[in-house]
Amino acid sequence: MTNSRILCCILVAWAVGPSGSFAQTFPPGPSNAAPARTSAASQTYVLTPNDVVQVKVYQEDDLETKMRIAKDGTTSFPLIGTVRLGGKTVEQAAALIRDALAKDYLVNPQVTVSVVEYSKRRFTVLGQVQKPGAYEIPNEETMTLLQAIAMAGGYTRLANRGGVTITRTVGGRKTTHTVDVKSATTDADTKPFEILADDIITIPERLF
Repeated sequence: MTNSRILCCILVAWAVGPSGSFAQTFPPGPSNAAPARTSAASQTYVLTPNDVVQVKVYQEDDLETKMRIAKDGTTSFPLIGTVRLGGKTVEQAAALIRDALAKDYLVNPQVTVSVVEYSKRRFTVLGQVQKPGAYEIPNEETMTLLQAIAMAGGYTRLANRGGVTITRTVGGRKTTHTVDVKSATTDADTKPFEILADDIITIPERLF
């Protein structure tokens, strides 16, 4: 066997894997891929005053910022100044900052927003429930009226489920909503009443 044929056999043997198939090598994937976005639950969470958020701009480390949302829903971000994030989802907040940066400062910025500290979102249940008191809405979750009543131990036997009131303060103005919970539970088309931070739920006593 000539030297050239010997060399050829060696190269073929090196290239063939243990199973008899030719081995393949691939270049490593890109190491500069954009950071993954936050979880789906986090994306739908609505930002509230006293939340602390972290904002990152891909490949712009000097713009990484942690900031607390003020009582009026605003906060301050480098370059663009005051932004109103309160009342927006995490996705909406990221889009707001991205658009502001793209308008005057960066080309196609990639922005991620995540909540690093949640504000305490409390509500109060009074009246004819087993455990009246103040309760907390879990992080990243919404709370319906029925869930709030269940958290307070459910109704007493004297509860009037047809006249549950929710007192709410928005923009300094106090409003009162009356909900017929008894009818709402039997009507599949009725949209669940959502409880917000600082709501006061009162279950009245049933009149005989």
